[in-house]
Amino acid sequence: MIPNQPSTDPVVPTKTVHYYVDESGDGRLFGSQGRSLLSAELVNKHFILGMLAVEQPDALASDLQALRAELLADPYYKGVPSMRADGRKTAQMFHAKDDVPEVRREVYRLLQKHAIKFFAVVRDMRSVLAIELERKRLDDKHRYKPDGLYDSTVSLLFKERLHEYTDCHIGFSKRGQSDRTLAFEHALEVSRQRFEEQSSKKVLTRLHVQTKDSREDAALQAADYMIWALQRYYRVGEERFIAAMWEKVGDIHAVDVLDESPNGSHYGKKKPLPELTGAA
Repeated sequence: MIPNQPSTDPVVPTKTVHYYVDESGDGRLFGSQGRSLLSAELVNKHFILGMLAVEQPDALASDLQALRAELLADPYYKGVPSMRADGRKTAQMFHAKDDVPEVRREVYRLLQKHAIKFFAVVRDMRSVLAIELERKRLDDKHRYKPDGLYDSTVSLLFKERLHEYTDCHIGFSKRGQSDRTLAFEHALEVSRQRFEEQSSKKVLTRLHVQTKDSREDAALQAADYMIWALQRYYRVGEERFIAAMWEKVGDIHAVDVLDESPNGSHYGKKKPLPELTGAA
């Protein structure tokens, strides 16, 4: 057999999986005049793309909706701005950044009871900036595109996670006003091709991709909560949220931590995240 060519023996999947994808950060590096936004501390130092595998999406959605109704009816929360029926926050959906601490605690307790698994790819934007500056030095015509970073991170996130299933249903959180479903599908196809080349096996999984507003899908709200927990770790060195949910973590791939491998470092059940003393 020719090396790195897909074999005639396909990977025969037997299950259906539901993935929900959201991000922290927008991948921007440069301002309108080409100046680094990182140097001015105008953007996050890390870009995180997270994916939540949910075994029973309907049950999770039902429980989250019931919890929100219970909290909204609780007099304890009367007068809390985010709980106002005419607002666009907790009254409409769970969103970790907007929800008050008591609400967050209840959501995390609920998520601990469900069969979910969280995966994430983390890019250190300082490393991305160094790479982009070198590319610009070598090619004056090179232009950095945040969507390119997003799509390449999608490919990394799904590289090892498409081949085990008959059908893979993927819900992406909507980003801005543009419909990037075709771009997502292309990034997933790159993931499929990379796996086939490296494993020499053909992948037959059928992909079903949808781009949704998080208000439309409670499972996307759950994904947001897991990403927020990891974001707190990287942004301000606050470990307690991701530590509380660690049993639900499958793999966190820190692409730019090259201590052990040129492909980055992986953290999960057997390898905890490094202890931090402050914002990373």
